[in-house]
Amino acid sequence: YYVARANALENNVSLYHTTNGRRVTIKYVDAPVPGNVWHTLRVEFSGRRIKVALDGKSYIELEDSHIAGAGAVGLWTKADSVTAFDDFSYGSK
Repeated sequence: YYVARANALENNVSLYHTTNGRRVTIKYVDAPVPGNVWHTLRVEFSGRRIKVALDGKSYIELEDSHIAGAGAVGLWTKADSVTAFDDFSYGSK
């Protein structure tokens, strides 16, 4: 599965793929992720194309073929984070 992450401690946005329990970085970029405020993290998949945007600004746009086909959607947070989710949605255009 893929993981898109906005990290307020390190001020970056990253994209990973996870296979057999091992997370591998595909790309990460420096990005302002202030703490204690709401953010919008948007991830779009179209074939092999993946786009990751934070608060309306695109940070990652690439093609990747580690994982093919449609799948499931989920949410993840690390144990050292205080995180809340609101208005979670998914679907096709």
